[in-house]
Amino acid sequence: MTEHISRVVRDLRRGLAGAVLAPGSGGYDEGRRAVDPAFESRPAAIAEALGAADVRAALLTAREHGLPFAVQATGHGTRVACDGGVLVKTSAMTGVLVDPERRVARVAPGTRWGAVLAAAAPFGLAPLSGSSPDVGVVGYTLGGGLGWLARSYGFAADSVLRAEVVTAGGERVVTDAGSHPELFWALRGGGGNFGVVTSLEFRLYPVARVFAGTAYFPVGRAAAALARYREWIGQAPDELSTAVLVTRMPGHAGIPGPLRGERALAVKAMHTGSPAAARRALAPLLAAAGPALLDDMRPMPYARTAMGGLPARHMDLVTSLPDLVIDAIVDAAGRPDSAVGTVEVRHWGGAIARPGAGAGPVSHRRAALSVIADGVPPALVAALRPCATGGTFLNFLGDASRTASAYTAGDLRRLREVKRAYDPANVFRVNHNIAPAPAGSVCVPA
Repeated sequence: MTEHISRVVRDLRRGLAGAVLAPGSGGYDEGRRAVDPAFESRPAAIAEALGAADVRAALLTAREHGLPFAVQATGHGTRVACDGGVLVKTSAMTGVLVDPERRVARVAPGTRWGAVLAAAAPFGLAPLSGSSPDVGVVGYTLGGGLGWLARSYGFAADSVLRAEVVTAGGERVVTDAGSHPELFWALRGGGGNFGVVTSLEFRLYPVARVFAGTAYFPVGRAAAALARYREWIGQAPDELSTAVLVTRMPGHAGIPGPLRGERALAVKAMHTGSPAAARRALAPLLAAAGPALLDDMRPMPYARTAMGGLPARHMDLVTSLPDLVIDAIVDAAGRPDSAVGTVEVRHWGGAIARPGAGAGPVSHRRAALSVIADGVPPALVAALRPCATGGTFLNFLGDASRTASAYTAGDLRRLREVKRAYDPANVFRVNHNIAPAPAGSVCVPA
């Protein structure tokens, strides 16, 4: 360790109640690790925060020493390395409080969705959680939050009611629709650009049980199913969320023989109504996919759903699904020798496209579909270009150089103005960064 880094570590240890880990110390390698095993970050120090005071102390220490600053809870959304900087871990800051009368939950910044699901379920309530209970609530929500209830209730960010934030200057503020309204707007979709959220409050919804699961079919039915999908989504009710995937199945013994280790077509679905209504709505799509080789769609408590997520390497929002794109999807993910594991086509619309007044800057709400791949197949990328909107979604964006594409032009201008007001020095830059607007520019809120 250099003398400068030794001073940083010493100052952090003086100012924090939580542990401070330096390179070479026990726990350092585990602490710097993200969920993506290919991601590498080597911070000068890792500060394990136990409360908002620790977050503030770490932030001010990083600023005093001129070091980069970053925050990580679970590591699911970590895309930019904090090399040589101060990495604050909020993993130990957990906790959930549910108010069943108001249908509201409040969480600490290290809380994962599994804890919220468990706390809300006894009251017949559900959060707008993601596909995995292990994902952190705050990072997911600040990035927009596209879950399986989104077509019914919108993005997770749309349900945020209140946040406690440590700003770039070390001020601890509470923001909601009536207090720091521009900061409140920007947080709900702008990611970690505007402060460190140390408490988040959001709405819950009366969803106790759903009809959900995945059906698997021969990969040879993929083109026909995708062609039917592009027409069928026009009649899908808001209560139903779906995705069609071309994917490589695992090779373990729990997978039926015809699917084991093979390429397959998969249909994922979640319906908030009755099983009969769900089956009726899905029937045309499932018929186009052909007889299922495995079908685990069934009624279940919402709290027990785990639909699985896709590590996105490439993502486009599209207005249509022409034959050329369908062919490219099947070629990219359907060939036995393909390096691409999965391509997912997911239906948007519903409440996603109908935000309430004052909704935050989440993505491009009018998109019909998203196409996500866990690789970057050149032929598919080229085929998507003519029908792609040019927009992306922050939670699924692996390339930090494309951050601007997650927003409309008007929202991006407004975000940059808020950034200038709350973080003019761009302290919160180790992320999907939004740079502050230049001094003197003027933006009228939308």
